[in-house]
Amino acid sequence: MGEVLPRSYFAGSTVEVARSLIGKYLVRDNGAELMAGRIIEVEAYVGPEDKACHASKGRTARTEVLFGPPGMAYVYLCYGMHEMLNVVTEQDGYPAAILLRAVECNGLLIDGPGRLTRAFSIDRRLNRWDLTAGAMLWFEDRGDSLPQEALKTYPRIGVDYAGEWAKKPWRFRLQTEAGSRRKKR
Repeated sequence: MGEVLPRSYFAGSTVEVARSLIGKYLVRDNGAELMAGRIIEVEAYVGPEDKACHASKGRTARTEVLFGPPGMAYVYLCYGMHEMLNVVTEQDGYPAAILLRAVECNGLLIDGPGRLTRAFSIDRRLNRWDLTAGAMLWFEDRGDSLPQEALKTYPRIGVDYAGEWAKKPWRFRLQTEAGSRRKKR
């Protein structure tokens, strides 16, 4: 067990928080088991100007959580089949979030945001969940150190419609040995 990341951790710059989340742990207590996965890949979505961010379309019932306090879960359905987990960042009122794309769990890589949420039993019932409360779903710092040369930066995936915003180097991924042993569920 590690230290639960507090709300203040998520209140910083989205891109900086995204980079710093690499190597932290996503923890899920579903009542039957406790799962923890080291975060391997994330993507940052920064404010209403970012055409790839859901907030660029305005404030809606779906995106309302993005405008709330940092550290809250934004879980939405993508392509009618994949639940996607994001954590809200920045200040209350400024819509920004980080999408979780991959974790390493028990030596296996769970690669892809839909696979991650399925493996961790995360769905829209956890939308607006306080990820800083240390219950049911949260993030932990377990003091792992990361070799900086293993942290790579890439453009975001699946947001070509966003034009120049799609090319922002706001996807961060840790290169690991588990990459060759992917978990499919």
